[in-house]
Amino acid sequence: MGKLNISSHNGPFLISGIPFHLDLEKIAEKFRISPESDEFHILKDVAKEAEGIGVPKAVYKIGYIENRTEDSIVINGTEFKSRVLRVNLENTERVFLYVITCGKEIDDWSKSYNDPFFSYILDYIKESVLGYAVNFFFNYIKETYKLKKFSKMAPGSLNDWPIEQQRKLFDTIGNVEKTAGVILTDSFLMVPSKSVSGIIFPTEITFESCMLCPREKCSSRRAPYNSSLYDRRYR
Repeated sequence: MGKLNISSHNGPFLISGIPFHLDLEKIAEKFRISPESDEFHILKDVAKEAEGIGVPKAVYKIGYIENRTEDSIVINGTEFKSRVLRVNLENTERVFLYVITCGKEIDDWSKSYNDPFFSYILDYIKESVLGYAVNFFFNYIKETYKLKKFSKMAPGSLNDWPIEQQRKLFDTIGNVEKTAGVILTDSFLMVPSKSVSGIIFPTEITFESCMLCPREKCSSRRAPYNSSLYDRRYR
């Protein structure tokens, strides 16, 4: 695990070496591994190695609202087309554009394991590392910039803000691959895959993209679908 470091060199802010800890018993329980089994001892070694290698990171840029139209908003000279985003930022002048990742180090290391069973475990481990990084970053932004309450949106989370806008987000932050090691593919997906991106904005009203998404049986759902919300607030 790398040492926590926060820096900026005439560009985006980088938070590297975000601390994390893997709960061995929780992982074993999830994958039904008995503490007395050989697999548990292997898991113990794998978790220890992951903690030594993992360097989760977050890169972010402070953004300022420069212009608004009916269905778009300009942040630091870049136009983002989304009616929902534009309405959510109605009373906001400053936002935070971010990319958070489990880190290239642990992602590359995980690919050295060919065992299919442990591939699932390593995927879960990387997801856990990302979770620690996300929580750390959101708390850091909230405390550092004195935000009483905030919400977030991500390109691709709604049809209203398509995944293609991910490129604009990366370009606005700048040097994401160089600083955080996250590559944006031609299909606008991130590598490592255990990475998330978006815009944080202060708000008095809690917003989750899930509120506008009717998709059923979604394991990532964080809020119930509200069928009347779009017409009431965003139409």
